[in-house]
Amino acid sequence: QEPLVESGGRLVRAGESLRLSCTGSGRFAMAWFRQGPGKEREFVAAITLTAGSTYYKDSLKGRFTISRARGKNTLYLQMNNLKPEDATSYFCAASDWNINSINVRTIEQYDHWGQGTQVTVFA
Repeated sequence: QEPLVESGGRLVRAGESLRLSCTGSGRFAMAWFRQGPGKEREFVAAITLTAGSTYYKDSLKGRFTISRARGKNTLYLQMNNLKPEDATSYFCAASDWNINSINVRTIEQYDHWGQGTQVTVFA
């Protein structure tokens, strides 16, 4: 299993866009989660590696887009119109098991995690 390594997090102004990257791959699916200090890790988005099916946290649909560049073995998270509440650490995750609409948002579904990348948004 190739380690997952996130990058792209930085300081941005509210309303701006940012793209996070994660190198590495899982067997069946990959996802982005985020977690702030003292908060639970929450699901952001996921993508299956065969069909390319995507799943999103409902409140982020339309602003965030998950995608994958197969040739580069890289996962992306495009974040548009960033808000101060989006400021936190973002983690890449990979699953060795198939995911579906029921389990996709469950942390326990994912076997491998990156170290995270910090996104800071100021108003």
